[in-house]
Amino acid sequence: MKHKLTGAGIAIVTPFKTDLSVDHDALKCIVDFNIENGMDYIVISGTTGESVTITSDEKLAIIHTIVTANNKRVPLVLGIGGSNTAAIISEIKTTDLSQIDAILSVSPYYSRPTQAGIIAHFEAISKASPIPIILYNVPGRTGSNMLPATIVALAKSCKNIVAVKEAAGNMAQYLRLLKDKPDDFMIISGDDDLALSVTLAGGSGVISVIGQAFPKDFAKMIQLGLEGKNREAFKLHHKLMDITGLIFTENNPSGIKAVLEAMNLCHPTVRLPLVVATDVLKQQINSFVKNYA
Repeated sequence: MKHKLTGAGIAIVTPFKTDLSVDHDALKCIVDFNIENGMDYIVISGTTGESVTITSDEKLAIIHTIVTANNKRVPLVLGIGGSNTAAIISEIKTTDLSQIDAILSVSPYYSRPTQAGIIAHFEAISKASPIPIILYNVPGRTGSNMLPATIVALAKSCKNIVAVKEAAGNMAQYLRLLKDKPDDFMIISGDDDLALSVTLAGGSGVISVIGQAFPKDFAKMIQLGLEGKNREAFKLHHKLMDITGLIFTENNPSGIKAVLEAMNLCHPTVRLPLVVATDVLKQQINSFVKNYA
């Protein structure tokens, strides 16, 4: 049976108005745009959603807006992670998760625990969570790599840890995970540029940034990958390759917000310490969007 989180998910942005308040109308539009064009699920309040600059009250309002706009059409994943294990457990216990299908929890950042510390951290979260957990490994942001052996150990010891969003940008690490994982454990790409290759190698799809701007082609690409139709899938990969690179040249989510601005879906506003995309990058993005067909 196909798991509900197989396929193409998006790490949705948090649109802001020019006064830096959350733009809930734009958020609804992005949700509808992605569901109507074939995206399989939505991840709320991840890195791309600027979770580190969102207040707890804003996060609750964002969840409410997305849950309402979604209206049970696709599964929803909620980002609850960080470096304070006790605070994560408290948030899990005090958040209404009745409309949420899984939690995405990033490996602890800044404190850089050992692999044993990472295992203990996620085992504690696993005990506290009433719903499935997706691990998130992104060493470029956390400062430490959650090794394949660590991920596999957690997959085997914690039944509600069902997947990893792997974003080390290392194909060899993906292949090691795919080789050693339990049969029912999912390897989800967190690298847009490697998403198709990982899917073709046996992965379960992607949690994408660029996909929310080009959902129809991106979702189709991943579906073709799941079906093993590599030639057709790579045609779409090549079509999206330039814009996928462009959005990460400065910072995320400034790049994707510049794309969404070019498509009249939201303002490009981000919160400090991030700044909007430079004029040079915006020109390149606008040119791509204008000529995309």
